[in-house]
Amino acid sequence: MKRETLLDFFDQRLRSDAEFCLHDDGYRVRRYSYNEIRLTALNFGARLTAAGIGPGDKILIYSENRPEWLVAFWGCLLRGVVVVPIDYRASLDFVRRIRSLVEARLLLVGNEVESISDPGLEVWSLAPLSKSNIALDQPAQSEPIYTGAHDETVEIIFTSGATSDPKGVIITHRNILANIVPVEREVLKYRKFGRPFYPLRFLNLLPLSHMFGQALATFIPPMLQGVSVFMRGYSPSAIVQQIRSRRVSVLVCVPKILDVLREHVLRIIPEAADLSAASQHVTRRWWHYRSIHRLFGIKFWCFVVGAAPLDPDLEAFWSRLGFLVIQGYGLTETAPIVTLNHPFKTQQGTVGTPITGVEVKIADDGEVLIKGENVTSGYFGAETDATAAFRDGWFHSGDLGVLDEAGRLKILGRKKEVIVTPEGLNIFPEDVERVVDKIPGVKESAAIGLSSDGEERVHAVVVLEASADPARITRSANRLLSDHQRLRNVMVWPGNRLPRTEGTQKIKRGEVKRWAEEGVTTIGSKINTAERNFSSILERVTGGTVSRDTPLNELGLTSLDRVELLMVIENEFDATIDENTVSEAATVGDLEALVNSLPVASQTSEPFAVPQWNQSTMVRVIRRVCLGLWLLPLTRLFAWIRVDGLEHMNTIGEPVVFASNHQSYMDTPVILATLPSTIRYRVATAMAKEFFAAHFHPTSHGRLARLNSSFLYYLSTALFNA
Repeated sequence: MKRETLLDFFDQRLRSDAEFCLHDDGYRVRRYSYNEIRLTALNFGARLTAAGIGPGDKILIYSENRPEWLVAFWGCLLRGVVVVPIDYRASLDFVRRIRSLVEARLLLVGNEVESISDPGLEVWSLAPLSKSNIALDQPAQSEPIYTGAHDETVEIIFTSGATSDPKGVIITHRNILANIVPVEREVLKYRKFGRPFYPLRFLNLLPLSHMFGQALATFIPPMLQGVSVFMRGYSPSAIVQQIRSRRVSVLVCVPKILDVLREHVLRIIPEAADLSAASQHVTRRWWHYRSIHRLFGIKFWCFVVGAAPLDPDLEAFWSRLGFLVIQGYGLTETAPIVTLNHPFKTQQGTVGTPITGVEVKIADDGEVLIKGENVTSGYFGAETDATAAFRDGWFHSGDLGVLDEAGRLKILGRKKEVIVTPEGLNIFPEDVERVVDKIPGVKESAAIGLSSDGEERVHAVVVLEASADPARITRSANRLLSDHQRLRNVMVWPGNRLPRTEGTQKIKRGEVKRWAEEGVTTIGSKINTAERNFSSILERVTGGTVSRDTPLNELGLTSLDRVELLMVIENEFDATIDENTVSEAATVGDLEALVNSLPVASQTSEPFAVPQWNQSTMVRVIRRVCLGLWLLPLTRLFAWIRVDGLEHMNTIGEPVVFASNHQSYMDTPVILATLPSTIRYRVATAMAKEFFAAHFHPTSHGRLARLNSSFLYYLSTALFNA
């Protein structure tokens, strides 16, 4: 299918009643079909025109992943409006800088970000752009009234990088099509073989503000009639639950998520560390580690990893368990894919071969050079940067790599980060870090080169566990490193984690090196190992002094820091708490009180999964018949009900909570008997899990109590949609 612009892709691929995306924000689940995304995007485009925003105008999208992000993206393209996506974890100051640079007229914000108020800037919430609301604002537009050009700008993506000022990468229709058309051709060859496993669901944890996450949510799923699943938070237990309950096939994430999941799996299924099946065929390995596949669900089979380098040991761990790990290589400047591992021809340690239409060669100094229609034409308002990056028709990536005999690319590191020893030998920081990170007591490290008397030597900046000794770390590392890689010094970073870029989680080596050059050394010092109370445990995560009165918002915890904090709490207190609990607590003391208030049963088990079986068609039919024939008539016999204000139910919005004052166990049937039938059969009842203690914790109860509790649990769950 010939395509001149992305509007052709929109017209051809977004025409189906099949499910396209699903969003679980922790409170409710919202689903969109392809046609619903299409219709809502057309309406949003009409709303932009009504607001006087047209071709060439720029709008900022500052939001978490959600279906309305896709609606806004396509709505802008349909009217020629340039999208400027911003990572939802970016600071308000960064948003203001970008707004000023591009002179944006409109800011679209999600629910998990703060808004800004600047003169001349309109601010719209993304939430009202849902399919249930926007259709009321504007009549549906049957076809787009705007036709773009091949080299017209689609979006401008600003990358902060590790040390440089933000650079706006200009992405055109040509750039994105050069990425998705070759992938689509390859997908179509195999699509018929995947029909027994459809629909393929992609749980996407990469931000849509980055090109790789955008591609795996916006463009790849429509090629397979797949489903993009968005969720809130990064708790490993929540990720696993989403994969299992949503029957996800593919997890799209950064390597750090694979690391977090590995620790989670090893904690609850220690046999995952068993190496006895490592050399067996994949089918035998799958059977050997079947308990782990049962944990994730039978449909899950693949990790797609991008945005940062993947540790070979991490890739080997998941491959050994029988999962497919697909990684590629790309940059924002290449929209984003340069190379990709074929799902059926993966080679560990490499990032695959160049996609069709993209050329890759290695310069004399080892730098990866790229040429193709996917490469950006330049940077927004930064001609100097463009001149430095594009020379002799090739884009200079700044990465070092090698090509093997099969044309597969292996990335060795960043060109500017290579440490050159006095002997003229090159040291790649990642090689040193891979060794240091494995030493007990080391949470993470950054290898840097520091000069003394004109000679550059290898140093390591590390984040340590509470009881680790930096001198021992140095000795242990040097026993494992080659002669030219050995460390002259180990310095302890003062924070809880090394500084990283928010989107790709790359270490800001420039910032680490500047800190080290200032002479801040703490060789031989140890992190405080005072009494192990709640505050001292938090100090392990934050790296600073913490008291019960310390406000949590002053700890500077990022989203991945919160995941680490929750894992520490799980290990130290045998308590499993939701990420939202951290947000609800104002101080360290509040969080400690919340953890201590958890019931004992909750502290020793995984989070309870809401029942799904009572949503089946058969159970719903039985429930409706039983409620209508005898449950509600009995309710009206035992409870005399008078209802006031029933007329207000005609205009009620969704979702809504009906909260009783809980006078008796009759509350639920009385409320159901009161509601109109159009609402009654769509109500879900929240029940106390502790009421069925013998069912959930059978070892503490007798056989008769267990049978009675289980009978009541299944009966009430079925008949009252609990």
